[in-house]
Amino acid sequence: MKAATVSIFRHLFASIAEEMGVSLSRSAYSPNIKERLDFSCALFLGDGRLLAQAAHIPVHLGAMPASVRAAIKVCTPFEPGDVVIVNDPYSGGTHLPDLTMITPAFPNSTEKAPDFFVASRAHHADIGGSSPGSMPMAQDIYQEGLIIPPCKLFTAGQRNDSLWRLILHNVRTPTEREGDLIAQLAANTTGLQRLEHMISSYGVDVCREEAEYLIRYAARLTRAAVDLIPNGMFTFVDYLDDDGQGSGPVPIRVKVTIDGQQMTLDFRGTAPAVVGNLNAVPAIVDSAAVYCLRCIALHLIGSELPMNEGAFEPITVLTEPGSLLNPRSPHAVSAGNVETSQRLVDVIFGAIAQALPNVVPAASQGTMNNLTFGSRIGEDPPSNARESQVGEDPSNRPFASPFAYYETVGGGIGAGHDRHGGDGMHAHMSNTRNTPVEALEFDYPVRVLEYRYREDSGGNGLHRGGNGLIRTIEFLMPVTATILSERRYTRPYGLMGGKPGAAGLNNLIRENETRKLPGKVTLELQRGDRLQVLTPGGGGWGSPDG
Repeated sequence: MKAATVSIFRHLFASIAEEMGVSLSRSAYSPNIKERLDFSCALFLGDGRLLAQAAHIPVHLGAMPASVRAAIKVCTPFEPGDVVIVNDPYSGGTHLPDLTMITPAFPNSTEKAPDFFVASRAHHADIGGSSPGSMPMAQDIYQEGLIIPPCKLFTAGQRNDSLWRLILHNVRTPTEREGDLIAQLAANTTGLQRLEHMISSYGVDVCREEAEYLIRYAARLTRAAVDLIPNGMFTFVDYLDDDGQGSGPVPIRVKVTIDGQQMTLDFRGTAPAVVGNLNAVPAIVDSAAVYCLRCIALHLIGSELPMNEGAFEPITVLTEPGSLLNPRSPHAVSAGNVETSQRLVDVIFGAIAQALPNVVPAASQGTMNNLTFGSRIGEDPPSNARESQVGEDPSNRPFASPFAYYETVGGGIGAGHDRHGGDGMHAHMSNTRNTPVEALEFDYPVRVLEYRYREDSGGNGLHRGGNGLIRTIEFLMPVTATILSERRYTRPYGLMGGKPGAAGLNNLIRENETRKLPGKVTLELQRGDRLQVLTPGGGGWGSPDG
C-alpha cells in the first residue's frame, strides 16, 4: 500500500511543477520561452529542499535549489503574497539571463514560516549588458547585464514598483521582458493554487509527511543505483576550445570514485578561472553530476529517479575555489551555464564509461551553439514599424526597434552500444526545442535560408554518431550578433573504438564570400549578411570494422 501512496504523491507533486510550466509557456511573450521552452519550474519544502521538478532544463537541476536557499537566507521572514526575484550567479543564480521567481506557500495559517515554496526560472532574451541577448564576450560579470541579488519583488501582495521599473529600464526590450515576468508570476500563482487544492484534499500534515518520505525514497533509490556501478576510481579529462579572450584549450578534469553506495566527483585539477565567460558556478557542476547519475540510473535500475533532494544525497562534488568551476566574483559566467555545463557531462560520462562501457554513450555535440542578435544601440525604431501582414515579404516590412533574440541549435547525439546516435537534437544540459522558422521570421528581421541535417558529420563506428545541423540565417537589417559555441577545435569523442564526431563550424557569408568565424565572436552585421552555423556530430561507438 505504501508503494502506491508514494507513487501517487510523487506524481501529484510533479504535476504541480508540470502545470506551472504549461502556464508559463502559454502566457510568455518571447519565442525563447513560449516556443523553445527555455525554463524550469519546481516545488520546494519550507526549508528549501527540492521536492519536485518538472522535466524541463537539466542544467537547472542543481541550480534551482541554490536560488531558493539564497532567498531563504536573505529574504526571511516571509508572509503570504511575497515573491523573491534573483539572477545573481554568485547568490543562487547561474547566469544573468536566467531570472528566478520564488513564492512562499502558507497552507497552514497557524505557521509563521512557509510550508512550501514554488519557483520558476526562465531564460530572458535580454537582461542588459554590452550586447543584445546578454551573452556577450565579457571579461567580468558587469558587462553581462543587470545583476539582481535575492530581493522581494512583491511584499504581502504589493509590487515593489521601484524595483520593477529598475529592471525594465536596464533591458533593451522592456515590453517583452515585462510580459515574460508576468508569465512567471502567473506560473507561480498556478503552482500555489494547485498546491492549495492538493492540501485541501489530503491535509497539510499528510502532504508534509509524504514529502519527507518521498525524499528518503529517492535517496534510497539513488544509492541503489550507485551500488550497481563497479567500485573504483576513474579519471577523465576533456577540453573546452578557448575562452574567447585568447586562452585555450581549457582542461576540465574529474576523478570519479565509487565506494559502495557513495559517488565522489573530484574536479580539483581543473583549469583556474579564465578571463572569458566560460566560468561556471558550483550549482552548475551539481546539476551536471545529478543529471549524469539520473541517466545512468535509468539504465541500471530500469526506473527514473524521483527528482528531489534525495537524488543529491549519495553524491559528493569537490571543486577548487578560484577555479573554472568555482570562480570568484566578478568573473564572467554567461557561457559557463550553457557551454561548460555540456563539457562537464562529457567529462563525467567519459570517466564512468570506464566502469560501464556498455551503458555510457559516446560524446554528443558538447555545445549549445548559442546565437544572440539584436538591434544596434542608438538606432531609432522606424516611424512606420508595424506587424507583418499575411503573405507579406518580411524583407519589405519595417521592424520595430529595439529587439533582442536568443536561441540554441541542436546537433549530433553520441552512439551507444546498442544504437546509432540521434540526428539534429538538443543534447544533455539543453533539452529545449528549436525556434520554428515561421515564428523566427515573423518576429524578427531575418530570413532562414537553410535548416537541414549536416550529412556525414557523425563519427563512424559499429554504431555511428548522430549528424549535426546546418542553419543559415540572412539578416534583413543591421544587427549586432554574438555566437558562443564550442567543439570547433576539439571533437566529440567516440568510445570503444568509435570515431569522433565532426567539429562544428561558424561562417559569415557576405556578398558571396565566405569567412570562417571563431567559436566565440561578436559581429556588426549589415543587411544581406548571412550567418551559417554547422553544428558538431556525435561520437561513434565501437570499431567500424566490428
